[in-house]
Amino acid sequence: MRSIRFGSVQYTPRVVRTAEEAVSHGTSWDYLVICSKCMPENLPSTGELIRPAVGPKTTIVLIQNGINIETDIAAMYPDNPLLSCVVYLPTTQIEPGVIDYGFSQNETLNILEIGTFPASAPQWHKDAAQHFAALVQKGGGNAQVFHDIQPRKWGKVVVNAAWNPICALSLSSDADFLRSSPGAVHLVRKVMLEVVAIAKAAGIQGVDEALAEHQLKRNLARTVGKEPSMLTDVRENRPFEVEAIVGNAIRLAKHHKVEVPLLEAIYALAKGLYEAKTRSRQTQIIENTN
Repeated sequence: MRSIRFGSVQYTPRVVRTAEEAVSHGTSWDYLVICSKCMPENLPSTGELIRPAVGPKTTIVLIQNGINIETDIAAMYPDNPLLSCVVYLPTTQIEPGVIDYGFSQNETLNILEIGTFPASAPQWHKDAAQHFAALVQKGGGNAQVFHDIQPRKWGKVVVNAAWNPICALSLSSDADFLRSSPGAVHLVRKVMLEVVAIAKAAGIQGVDEALAEHQLKRNLARTVGKEPSMLTDVRENRPFEVEAIVGNAIRLAKHHKVEVPLLEAIYALAKGLYEAKTRSRQTQIIENTN
């Protein structure tokens, strides 16, 4: 890993391919940290994949983008502590086995926000959150525990639901898109405000128009653009998180009877691109096997 914060360091992790392999030698796990892309449409589900490694006292940690991503795992493991997190960490795999953590951009951002799901979880679940944060801090990370993590999750999705699909569909960084047309800023603002409207209808505190405007001003102040992960996934012909970030927001909007025409349009276009990329990967697999 190349970074400003930690320097250039090398790790040799113990790699296992399945949850069954992880417990094959009788190992029990205090924490299962899930930091893969959140793809709720995939089968078998994440909850099913981790089942062999979940013990009676295992804490499940979701370090993933999106909203309303916890319910399925919470239903499968109602007695286990479930931590949902928001992460801000500018990392890119620049070649196999090499991670650039802010090195090329002189960036040291390192934030992990942690909370139980639900917020009303029992005290020993809260204690697990504090212990996990302490482990991250001991390793040099910046971790903070919140009684209710959902406002933090929604605060990030205000940004992600706008910028991720817009940049992916336009093949542009945020700064390049903002400079692309007179209506670009207006579009981003309106999408952010639709997400704010959903959050308000869902009773999420602290997610409002001022937050959306603050986030947009941060983008407008940049001279060098940033590329969201969804844009990188599109360019690399990988699956991307349209359901967790945009689809779940739209489903909640329908539940609360909130009109979100721009989000619905973006979702339809992003799903079209997602399916096209899926067909392309399947074609490549067939060609490579012939």
